[in-house]
Amino acid sequence: MNITSAKFEISNTDVKKCPSTPRHEYAFIGRSNVGKSSLINMLTGRKGLAMTSSTPGKTTLINHFLINDEWYIVDLPGYGYAQRGKKMQAQIKQIIEDYILEREQMTCLFVLVDSRHDPQKIDMEFIEWLGENGIPFALVFTKLDKMSAAAAKIQTGKYLERLKEQWEELPPVFYTSSANGRGKHELLDYIEELNKLPLLASGDE
Repeated sequence: MNITSAKFEISNTDVKKCPSTPRHEYAFIGRSNVGKSSLINMLTGRKGLAMTSSTPGKTTLINHFLINDEWYIVDLPGYGYAQRGKKMQAQIKQIIEDYILEREQMTCLFVLVDSRHDPQKIDMEFIEWLGENGIPFALVFTKLDKMSAAAAKIQTGKYLERLKEQWEELPPVFYTSSANGRGKHELLDYIEELNKLPLLASGDE
């Protein structure tokens, strides 16, 4: 798939105010500073589409980007940023959970994981929560340019082994780097295939 247009449409904190149009949505989420905005910019080929920052925890809204006038990329707030304070953490958690559980247009949730780190408790608990709620998701390893191929294989392997302890079947897995474009075509091809599926409207089974 080629992305020919990508434009910001709306930001908000209330899932009920998200666009009402029946379009497929692909949401991106991960721990703060996992490289989410950079990945969205890499996928769309628009350097400044999603705001990137060296300071974690900047995204606190549900951000919709209309792609090719056909489907949406959704940039969700990052989770697990302790310096937000308990009240803000609770608000962000509510925003994330409301969107994931209530948004019928969400076709797949891409869960981003920093490939440099060992399996993090907060990531594993979030993925387990997705499974408990029957949420369709895929795992996206980020920042693979930051280490050798051998080290990356070991680190990502640790995550997959941990997942196998909980899951009989692993979700789709993608290996990416916003710096060199790795994984772009694989992710977009996967989205293209999902776009062919009918979108369940309200009341559909």
